[in-house]
Amino acid sequence: MTDMTELTVDLPDEHSTMAFGASLARVCPSPLRIYLGGELGAGKTTLSRGFLRALGHEGSVKSPTYTLVEPYEFDSVMVFHFDLYRIADPAELAYMGFDDYLMTPAILLVEWADRGGDWLPPPDLMVHLSPVGEGRQLHLMPRSEQGALVCEQLSKKH
Repeated sequence: MTDMTELTVDLPDEHSTMAFGASLARVCPSPLRIYLGGELGAGKTTLSRGFLRALGHEGSVKSPTYTLVEPYEFDSVMVFHFDLYRIADPAELAYMGFDDYLMTPAILLVEWADRGGDWLPPPDLMVHLSPVGEGRQLHLMPRSEQGALVCEQLSKKH
């Protein structure tokens, strides 16, 4: 098994957060589950925006707080961007058909994954963003062989 080395990156501004999201998108295989953590305003949606723009999305990218999920279809990959902030009970995921998303060969970007409790399967990658001054610190933790390969590729660039 690949070494499960974690990666910590300082992101001084919004541009660097989006750039890291783009770098992440360029090395992610599909399917892959990426869980994004951090307090409100930590940069989860900004990172997701960079990720989606790198794949070719030209429109706006907002956190799907009220819709819970936004699908993005590209030539080579499908991405589902979730925001579980409003989930009060993990069982709500069953009602919204979350199992169907898990069976689709896609990249899942899940903000506030901790709200899904044990109902969510383990991620391939955990991304935690913490505000530091005007910027952010990103901590990337692989949780599977696929996640470890992504982390290894990113560590060569950052």
